[in-house]
Order: sequence, then C-alpha cells, then structure tokens
Amino acid sequence: MRALAEMPRGDVAGVLCDIDDTLTTDGRLTPQAYAALGRLRDAGKIVVPITGRPAGWCDHIARMWPVTGVVGENGAFWMRYDEGARKLVRRFLVPDAERAAQRARLDAIAQRILREVPGCALASDQRYREADVAIDFREDVAPLPREAIDRIVALMEAEGMTARVSSIHVNGWFGRYDKLGMTRTFLAEACGVDLDAEAPRFVFAGDSPNDAPMFAFFPRSVGVANVRDQIDRIATPPAFVTRERAGAGFVELASHLLRE
Repeated sequence: MRALAEMPRGDVAGVLCDIDDTLTTDGRLTPQAYAALGRLRDAGKIVVPITGRPAGWCDHIARMWPVTGVVGENGAFWMRYDEGARKLVRRFLVPDAERAAQRARLDAIAQRILREVPGCALASDQRYREADVAIDFREDVAPLPREAIDRIVALMEAEGMTARVSSIHVNGWFGRYDKLGMTRTFLAEACGVDLDAEAPRFVFAGDSPNDAPMFAFFPRSVGVANVRDQIDRIATPPAFVTRERAGAGFVELASHLLRE
C-alpha cells in the first residue's frame, strides 16, 4: 500500500465509501466526515456510501445525507432520493416474495449461531434489515476473538450462505451478490455510468475484509489507516492508505481530492 499523497487526484468522477470505521469513528459519524461528504458532492462528484448497514438506515441516508445514493446490506439493494419526484427510489436484487420466503430460514440460522458462539449477538440494526442477517462481534458486545468470528462464518457457509466480515459484524445472506455488483448496477441505472469503462475515474475508500472486491476492482482504492488492523484477512489490499484512521482518514482523502 502506498501513501495517499501518491494517488493521482485528477479526473475523479465519483467517490464511493464504506461507512463503519471508514466514515465513522468509534461508532459515530463525526461532523468533519459528514462535511467532507458535502464538499465532495458540492464539487460535482458522484458520492455513494457502499455499506453493510440495513435498509432502514439506507432509507434515511438516501433521503437526508449529501449523497447521490447508497448501496446497502452488502449489495442487496440500492436507494436514491429523486428530488424532482420527491420520492425514494429503491432497487432490490432479490424480489420481495423471495426475500420474505428466506426470512424464516435466516432467523433460524441466526438463533443457532447465537447458541453456538458465546458472546455474539444479533446486530442492534437487525430489525431494519431486508435481505440478510448480521451477527455482532464487537459493536454492542465485548470484542470476540478471531476464532469466534471464524466460527460464525463457518456456520453461515455450512448453511449455503454467503458470509462477509466487516469491522463490527458478520453478515450472511443467500445469493452470490456483493458490494461491487450492486455498485455497478446503481451507477448504470441511476447515473448512466458504465463502471467497467469508467473505473479509473472513481475512488473507493474502505477498511474491512468485505471491502476486498472493491479494493481489487478500483485502481484508486484507498484504505483508511485502520485497514491495517485486518490486513491479513483482506484478499486484495487497497492501493493507497491514509495517515489517519477511520473518519479522519476519509476527511484526509476528501481534502486530497479537493486540493484543500
């Protein structure tokens, strides 16, 4: 990983970013990080959080934050607010009926994980989720050892689920979608952007193993400094890394791109 100062700043059409421990710091969205989103948007950039957070949160983010849209639940959907029509536009990959049919099985698997992995819990935002289950290993519970996190992943995968580790949760779902696939769909459908052709003009910032597909795809991929905490779990590390951790690292990235 090279220092952020070495990353070219020219011809950036958009900035994509994880939320937890990339935009946020110690679980909070700082005023400085939120303002950085606004400065990027005011500069004409496409700004899209790409997150594992739930549909309920993403409804709020799409409506209220200074962003173009949001990809949530690790690629299960995108949302954007249509200011002209004054309505939220939502696009789910899996149809409503299929998601509803999967819910009972997801709930049963989650209960098994809670029984077999002491100390973990359902994520506090689980009730706002549409397509996945999130098991908390360090947000509202005491941090669990890596062996426990690996056990959660193994239990999900044994049930045929896709499992991804963030900085706070293990998320699991049925299907093979990911953050990158729905980012590609959002940019095509909502922004008219062919991401395969335009990838060099986008920057992605993240910090966790579930960001690996994004790190691998974007030439200008950036890890905030705390990416080093889990670097041995990240199949493809980011090309560049900030000096600062978490939200301060995102502010550093915005300032670099805007030449502040």
